Amino acid sequence: MKLALYLPNFREHVTVQELSDLTDLAEELDFDSIWTLDRIVVPEASDREELEHSFGMMEGFPKSLPVSSRGQWYQGWPLIPWLAAKTTKCRIGMSITDTPYRAPGVLAAELATVDHLSGGRLNVGVGAGWMPEEFAASSASHIFPKRHKHVRETIEIMQGIWTNEVFEYHGEFADFPPCGFGAKPVQSPHPPIFFSGLRDPKRAASRIATYDLSGWIGIQDTPEEFVEWRGPIQQELEALDKPDALDQLELCSMYWFVITDEPSDQADQGKASNILIGSKEQITDNLIRLKAAGLTMPLIWPPFTDVPVAKTLEDLRVLNDEIMPEVDAA
Repeated sequence: MKLALYLPNFREHVTVQELSDLTDLAEELDFDSIWTLDRIVVPEASDREELEHSFGMMEGFPKSLPVSSRGQWYQGWPLIPWLAAKTTKCRIGMSITDTPYRAPGVLAAELATVDHLSGGRLNVGVGAGWMPEEFAASSASHIFPKRHKHVRETIEIMQGIWTNEVFEYHGEFADFPPCGFGAKPVQSPHPPIFFSGLRDPKRAASRIATYDLSGWIGIQDTPEEFVEWRGPIQQELEALDKPDALDQLELCSMYWFVITDEPSDQADQGKASNILIGSKEQITDNLIRLKAAGLTMPLIWPPFTDVPVAKTLEDLRVLNDEIMPEVDAA
């Protein structure tokens, strides 16, 4: 099982130095990758739990975000070239880039440049977004009803630009004649693409199978949920005569992470469950169960509030030095 760090650029208050310290430690501990979070705005309505939808459109979460509208967070995308310059070993990516907020051709060309800046260490995560208020702030309200189609077109455009000297596309969200977009990515045929679909296993499976994507990223998934996700993905791959492709996929999930002195309540609370919040023994057991269910890489996510980065730095060392040897041996 690989380990990935999910940088807490989205929290009530965080400093560049804290992000730097976490990044340095991930490099030191030979983590596979470092990811940032895509958040454009926090509406004031979130402070009153009056968003149009619950967090991620998922059951069990309130109609609010875990950071206030006056929180001092950092945008995830500008951190990517910073990470490219700051690291030498870890792969880098944003989990996930909401494609409706970006022009597909521009995004594809910029990602190719970042792949060069990082020496071929870029991962590309894509998804549709879920918050109408954020679409409005991004001047993309008209895309919200068709946001899943926007993801499809973006994937097609990225793959086309990255693998052709010149490329043309004629779709609903992009329509351009044959053009060159500059340097192609370092990675061949292109950087790995991860899809994040948090509500619909069949839709996520279809994207992964149809476009030969490299992985899937969920959030706070239990071992039982991993089994539920693997089934549709396998069925879609078999329908496309790719029955062995599942073994090549990175199946990932983002987990809030804190090592506690005393055991935590492990009762099933849906996505709010304490999956990787608990004692060393609890976290070890849960990671072993997740590994058996098919998780290949947890994205370790420092909490939004209450836990200082200094504590997370300590916990990451314990995770790497004491917990993971038991997980790997299981």
